[in-house]
Amino acid sequence: MRHFRSSLLITLLGLSTAYYWAGLAGLLIASILGVMEVSLSFDNAIVNATVLKNMSENWQRRFLTWGMLIAVFGVRFLFPLLIVAVVTGHSLQYVTFMALENPDEYARHIEAAHVQISAFGAMYLIMVFFSFLFQEERSLHWLGWIERKLGRMGKLESIEVVLALSALLIAQNFLPTEQRLASVIAGMAGVILFVLVKSLSILFEAPEQAANAAHKTGFISFLYLEMLDLSFSFDGVIGAFAITKDVVVIMLGLAIGAMFVRSLTVFLVHKSTLDEYLYLEHGAHYAIGALAVLMLVDMSVHVPELITGLTGISFILLSLWSSIRHRRRRPQLKAS
Repeated sequence: MRHFRSSLLITLLGLSTAYYWAGLAGLLIASILGVMEVSLSFDNAIVNATVLKNMSENWQRRFLTWGMLIAVFGVRFLFPLLIVAVVTGHSLQYVTFMALENPDEYARHIEAAHVQISAFGAMYLIMVFFSFLFQEERSLHWLGWIERKLGRMGKLESIEVVLALSALLIAQNFLPTEQRLASVIAGMAGVILFVLVKSLSILFEAPEQAANAAHKTGFISFLYLEMLDLSFSFDGVIGAFAITKDVVVIMLGLAIGAMFVRSLTVFLVHKSTLDEYLYLEHGAHYAIGALAVLMLVDMSVHVPELITGLTGISFILLSLWSSIRHRRRRPQLKAS
């Protein structure tokens, strides 16, 4: 329970604030949003754990403290405000006032920017998936020869970028003509951001000045996790407006879920869960790939959040089942 103490504290504070702000209805909606966020982001926790386990304890703590502040106020409150400000041309101060005083109008602008938001998030997530799938040096394969064949494709220069942009070009063909350019620009921004963060992480892996390099690598890994959280949060933020237009309740509910996801990430690292259940990382990345595809589809055809959540959980459960079977076979393999 020690890993979840901060999450329980945030939940208590969040639900109390939601009740103070919007009464019993606010309390109920914040609870629902918290559960929704966890269900949509469980695969995010597993992928986060694969990165976090290689970070120092200082950066792990910063992931829970600074990272949480960024996740709540930056990603789930300020970033949607910035999107609306850019799309409408209004100032950030005006959009903030709109969100608090005229939430219906604010929600309408969020919905209007749905295509760009989905394109950006989908491209970032699909790059995360492809960068995992096309790892030639990976020795553990969940899907056997299929993953080995795909891993060999990693020899092709920038294969991830080529396939990601191809998926984006296919998806934008199903959009109205006036939305296509905006979707392509937003999707390319997602690809560029991923490549930039990934390139910086490789740059700072240089052996010279180890202490300084370790600090820089920790910062880049921290930045990578925050960008991953940003991409995952889009689906939850947009889906939340289908439940309520109150941005304060949305922020509180999603903050509760985000905190539990972060605590779960640290729990997975400290318990070495990924070492015990070897295919969980695979399942999480396949869930991310599926989420990216669903976000591309959602640009033109609405995909219910229930389908998104169930798809991710299905991949996680299948990989967990495969991991348990693998653990049971290991003693038999050693004996033979």
